[in-house]
Amino acid sequence: MELKFILEKAANEGLALTFDDVRLQTGYSKVMPDDVNVESRFSRNVKLKIPIVSAAMDTVSESKLAIELAKLGGIGVIHRSLSIKDQVFHVKRVKHHLNGLVEKPICVYEDENISSIITKREEKGYAFNSFPVLNREEKLVGIISSNDFEFCGDSSLTAKDIMSTELLTAQEGLSLDNAYHLMQKEKKKVLPLVNQNMEIKGMYVFSDVKRIKTRSAENYNVDNKGQLRVAAAVGTGDEAIERADALCDANVDVIVIDTAHGDSESVLQTLKEIKEKHEVDVVVGNVSIGESARRLAEAGADGIKIGQGPGSICTTRIIAGIGRPQLSAIYDCAKAVEKFDIPICADGGLRVSGDIPIAIAAGADCVMMGSMLAGTEESPGNIIFSQGRQWKGYRGMGSLGAMEKNKSSRERYLQKDEEKNKLIPEGVEGLVPYKGKLKDVVFQYVGGLRRGMGYVGAASIKELKEKGQFDRITSAGFSESHPHDIEVTIDSPNYSFKK
Repeated sequence: MELKFILEKAANEGLALTFDDVRLQTGYSKVMPDDVNVESRFSRNVKLKIPIVSAAMDTVSESKLAIELAKLGGIGVIHRSLSIKDQVFHVKRVKHHLNGLVEKPICVYEDENISSIITKREEKGYAFNSFPVLNREEKLVGIISSNDFEFCGDSSLTAKDIMSTELLTAQEGLSLDNAYHLMQKEKKKVLPLVNQNMEIKGMYVFSDVKRIKTRSAENYNVDNKGQLRVAAAVGTGDEAIERADALCDANVDVIVIDTAHGDSESVLQTLKEIKEKHEVDVVVGNVSIGESARRLAEAGADGIKIGQGPGSICTTRIIAGIGRPQLSAIYDCAKAVEKFDIPICADGGLRVSGDIPIAIAAGADCVMMGSMLAGTEESPGNIIFSQGRQWKGYRGMGSLGAMEKNKSSRERYLQKDEEKNKLIPEGVEGLVPYKGKLKDVVFQYVGGLRRGMGYVGAASIKELKEKGQFDRITSAGFSESHPHDIEVTIDSPNYSFKK
């Protein structure tokens, strides 16, 4: 990794810097901002179309936001303040939202009544309405579609009573291209794949296949089966292994060992056990020292999360007196694990879009956002009206409310066995302004990144890491960076500042 003069100089002087301490230097550019490539990685084998990851927080990342973020090119990390069953439910909702080939279609039996099928669909949160119908010998006998449900006037009828038996089927192993042409030709929306015994072995859904073929899903972050990518958080110990087992069965793309102090024996042991049991990428966090990052890399981590105490709702640095300003933490950790070729995720401390290119130039491959995604329409929670504005709740996983409610939050901050009246919170909770749709918010964030890359002359994330150099600025330089000598009367969609 090319030495960053300002960050290296600060380190030699025993100083640690964060985003507001620096600005990127401009350079000769041959690229326009809209032409730069912002693709990156979250883990060793999991790519990103945009370098944005949602934080594993109960006011940020559940399936609704994870679906939208994956469609925008990023990835969401489903938080672990859920039962194992509920966390798996959210992962499955993401994985089932868009499918090229559905390897294990959700089927119903011909003697099931419609009311029980509808109840199951609602309980599981399925976003689809087409089900292969099997007899009790597990043979395919029909298909129920959304039209069949819509025109069924008696929910006591069975699947056999309303299903379509005029099936278009194909042998297992049919390619996506051939499936697309066959379904187009026969005007069928569902194509079950069967073996010689009419046992179902997979299924194509035309709407999803069409998105892939016509490239309307070109910017989606999908796996090699055409399913949206999603990550999920676990803790440490036996419960983490049980949770990881269930998540891997649900085809999660990345397991994130999510702790406040990633450089600990329990984390290293949990990482080892998960890697021994499953062929899944494991991202580990959080750390802020190069030596800690190197230890995790040597233990087999496929990605490392950097950040201890920089979050807007985190009080760890004040309560515990530890933590490192985020920019120096990113630089030190990235430099320490460069030879391992694993991505670094900058977790926390970002407030504006301009912090993203700064984080990446310091060595990050992607950024994890909490407060910057909280308050969007897709984040969990209801809109609150107060003081003439719309708000949504946002809290740190180390806040008293989160720790009282969730054992996993207590565990994350090394207090899982403490009584509720003896908890030491390391976070706060409050309100953030309602931001609107995620796609509009992320458009501005990625737009800021693109413009930063254009000014530097970096055509890719890799080039930004190589070319990005910093000036250290004073408080006067920081003030000069913001609008001044004006009363702002019209809000900008990508800027707000409170002193």
